[in-house]
Amino acid sequence: MSASTPFRRALAALALVSATAALSGCAFLSQFTGGGEAERDTEGQVIEGNDSTDVFTIQVGDCLNDAEATEQVETVPTTPCDEPHDSEVYASVIMSEDDYPGEDAILERADSECLTGFESFVGASYDESPYDFSYYFPTEGSWAQGDREILCVIYDPAGPVTGSLEGSSS
Repeated sequence: MSASTPFRRALAALALVSATAALSGCAFLSQFTGGGEAERDTEGQVIEGNDSTDVFTIQVGDCLNDAEATEQVETVPTTPCDEPHDSEVYASVIMSEDDYPGEDAILERADSECLTGFESFVGASYDESPYDFSYYFPTEGSWAQGDREILCVIYDPAGPVTGSLEGSSS
């Protein structure tokens, strides 16, 4: 089954990114994208959101208020998951190709990997769940700077939710 989503969101191509930089170079990245970071607790959970969180600092488990996001984005609003939010990052997929595989290949991989992770996250198959998914993915420009991450996000088409959707259909 091909899962199409009403809005696909792309990551902006503004900063040099790698898995290490995403963890250790956030201040460096912020100076290029204009975004900041959400305040996190010792477990890495967002405890104070940020209306302009740099997309390269988003992590699995983050809750976003990104329903208005379209096309390429540099920043997205983050919020603690116990507050109303539009979506939640539930999986990260790192692509290993050296050369940019093209948008169609990236979207195909995102559809497949995000669908695969959906059932284990929600506790029900995509077809049986009331939820949908989308993703952030590398653009050709961000790929050239080292970006290889696809972030899968789950959302309720009926509107904002409060709390994590992990295990919500179990």
